[in-house]
Amino acid sequence: MKPLTATVRLQLHSDFSLDDAAALVPYFAALGISHVYASPILTARAGSRHGYDVVDPTRINPELGGEPALQRLVGALRQHGMGLILDTVSNHMAVGGADNPWWQNLLAWGRRSPYAEFFDIQWHSSDPLLAGQLLLPFLASDYGQALQAGEIPLTFDARQGVFEVAHHEHRFPICPLDYGRILGQAEDARLQALAEPFGALHEAAEPLVAALALQRELARLVADGASLDAALAAFDSREQAGFKRLHLLLERQTYRLASWRTAADDINWRRFFDINELGGLRVERSAVFEATHAKLFSLIERGLVDGLRIDHIDGLADPRRYCRNLRRRVDGLLARRPLSAALEHFPIYVEKILGSGEQLHRDWLTDGTTGYEFMNQVSLLQHDPAGEAPLSALWHSISQRPDFAEEQRSARHLVLNASLAGDCESVAQALLQVARDDLMTRDLTLGAIRRALQALVAHYPVYRTYINACGRPAEDEAFFQQALAGARQTLAEADWPLLEALQRWLGGQPWRQLPPGRPRKHLRHACVRFQQLTAPSAAKAVEDTAFYRSARLLSRNDVGFEAERFSADPAWFHNEAQRRLRDFPDNLLATATHDHKRGEDCRARLALLSERGPWLASRVEHWRELAAPLREALDDGEAPSPGDELQLLQTLLGSWPLDLGLHARQALAAYAARIRQWQQKALREAKLRSSWAAPNARYEQACARYVDGLLLDDEHQQLRQALQQAAAQLACPGALNALAQCLLRMTTPGVPDLYQGNEYWDFSLVDPDNRRPVDYAARRASLSDSASLAELLAHWRDGRIKQALVARMLDCRQARAELFRRGDYLPLGVQGKHADKVLAFARLGDGERAIVVVPRLASSLLGSAATPLIPAQNWDDTRLVLPFALSPANCSGLFGGTAVSPSRELMLSAVLAEFPVNVLIDHA
Repeated sequence: MKPLTATVRLQLHSDFSLDDAAALVPYFAALGISHVYASPILTARAGSRHGYDVVDPTRINPELGGEPALQRLVGALRQHGMGLILDTVSNHMAVGGADNPWWQNLLAWGRRSPYAEFFDIQWHSSDPLLAGQLLLPFLASDYGQALQAGEIPLTFDARQGVFEVAHHEHRFPICPLDYGRILGQAEDARLQALAEPFGALHEAAEPLVAALALQRELARLVADGASLDAALAAFDSREQAGFKRLHLLLERQTYRLASWRTAADDINWRRFFDINELGGLRVERSAVFEATHAKLFSLIERGLVDGLRIDHIDGLADPRRYCRNLRRRVDGLLARRPLSAALEHFPIYVEKILGSGEQLHRDWLTDGTTGYEFMNQVSLLQHDPAGEAPLSALWHSISQRPDFAEEQRSARHLVLNASLAGDCESVAQALLQVARDDLMTRDLTLGAIRRALQALVAHYPVYRTYINACGRPAEDEAFFQQALAGARQTLAEADWPLLEALQRWLGGQPWRQLPPGRPRKHLRHACVRFQQLTAPSAAKAVEDTAFYRSARLLSRNDVGFEAERFSADPAWFHNEAQRRLRDFPDNLLATATHDHKRGEDCRARLALLSERGPWLASRVEHWRELAAPLREALDDGEAPSPGDELQLLQTLLGSWPLDLGLHARQALAAYAARIRQWQQKALREAKLRSSWAAPNARYEQACARYVDGLLLDDEHQQLRQALQQAAAQLACPGALNALAQCLLRMTTPGVPDLYQGNEYWDFSLVDPDNRRPVDYAARRASLSDSASLAELLAHWRDGRIKQALVARMLDCRQARAELFRRGDYLPLGVQGKHADKVLAFARLGDGERAIVVVPRLASSLLGSAATPLIPAQNWDDTRLVLPFALSPANCSGLFGGTAVSPSRELMLSAVLAEFPVNVLIDHA
């Protein structure tokens, strides 16, 4: 098998199965990919488009083709010496509905269920209505209303012999211990006779096993003609007697049905963020770990899987322990793999958002992250610091919104008191219990703890810290202290003692210092719950709220980005590359993912606005004047609001298709539909004038009419033409930025990850737009062409130029795998008139070197060029200064026949004469 040199991320679903992926393996091999990196393949909810809503981790998803299709995909990969990396979901499973057997068993049997400890449930609630019960916030209306309207009827599944309460797609099983109450209402004597043995299950040694036999008998009787009509009719809640019977029956269950609106405040089980349909797993328990990973371990042992990507690692109670356990188990399986699939090392990656100054903990024994931080690094490099002031001024003057730091804090308070209010309350209650365990703190009140907790979480600079039995790790201390200092500034002085208590409880006082017993257990529980609160609060407040409220430049708003930071210089970029080579040389490098807010080339184009702040400001004023007739006056303000309008204008500039003409009605209509879809999500995520919980239809419809009017109505042709012309002015330099970004991903330390289809231009928007079908037929055809660099440049708009860059560079990586895997990273000096517009470095190996050269902030050098190639003369005297001499006989350019002299200087006019970026390979 080839070494891991490049991955391609594929989103699998029923319309793009494992067999569809297998058919593309020869193309990926020709492109230079060493490993396919697939979205989750275990059985997910029917119709899932992403696979993260797993309902059965013991089987390969039949919608993807099942295990036979997986074997066919792996067989195709092995024919080309390629491997398979799988995405896996350890944090949660899909719940609700009727298709998760573990969850359904839990609902039926409660704490008697073997899966009672699989899900992260707080069975002991301070709410008397939830004592020993699980809140199920799945009803479309309030419980009493739904019951009275007959919207949660008692039903019978004749195939399984199971009584259930039905509500839309949901099925809530009735505990078999209560079947006697139902069967006693039947008219058929055979069914009435079965009521007694069901009632006797209370005394059975193994009630779950005994119940299965009785349910089979019940199903047989019904199949033989025994009627349950009378029994079910007795529980018809539309009638007074049935209303009472059904309510009393439901009160006996281990769950409490409730409106979906109760989840935010009353939820007593951990979810993935605030999604009711995704329930948190307790994978820190060995039984859960083994059960949820058994299929993966089998696939690894059989040589079908060659690497893992762990989704949402920060949702776990103890990520370090999980990763180390996973490493131990996986490494133990390697010796059992077939010789044809032998591996010396099995890569494990974690999906982790790293904050400013944060580094992945090396003692987790993983190979790195999925590369969000690299997306951020390249983005910072491509933003001109000169644009920060004018673009900030433009945003604030139009939107009247606060700066990003304030948006982020207010968003955190919003989610902590809304969608995550129940989660926050459970942490406050856990901390209250810790306070009560100590005589010196027992007078601290829940209200004071809640205030201090929210202030601390609101200022958390990272997703989470990793408190363990020994307290807070040294790597995390600065982040905790930063949050503590921020909280102190916002809290009244009277609450400061609470912060000191939190500092002590949340890792300042290691729980291992306490003697075994309830106080230690309470302290550990509080620490775990706290850390499982800060991560979702960051994601919901930053990525899913503040990123849609603050938009001085949308290219700085993406997953894993520090939006408050505008730019960075080459020295910082070099330092991060060297750090990665030292600590995680096999870290994945991504510039696009299934979660990105904007496609990689959309961001690269928008980054140009940092070089043209005044230009944008002058045009925005004109565009808004032209758009005045499109805006509507609503009771709650103008639609769209100035901030939403400016975000829309930026989105159009960044995503305007290269081939979209002003008179192509069908194409314009398709583009308008994509923009409306993005807009609705943006408006709801911002939670200012609309939201997912309370959609503002009038505002959303007015904003949609604005989009349609701008893009489709004849009377707004002038505005449409002005925007199209502005996007056209950004397109060519945007392509230059995009090619530079692409080359950096494939040459800096790490493993380049190509998101599906992005070997062509990617101007997609947030999901589901970034998961549209890929035209692989066109990509296969163009890869087999032998077009010259000149032809690719002349037709750069069709995307083949980017594909050629990817293919040549990945071929180079495979031929020189060790050079790019472990070769030293050496920043190169640049001198001359435009030295600030170049980034250059060398990768140094044993007997060979690669010199990488890309322009940055160089759109002004393009002039009026019709292609993204800077005219050679425009580089003037700009030159690379090398610490070593190159041999003209042994040095060649990957993109163009660069002439090399024995001098230790390389002129940019020669290095970048034929292609926008270049790599020189020196066989020293």
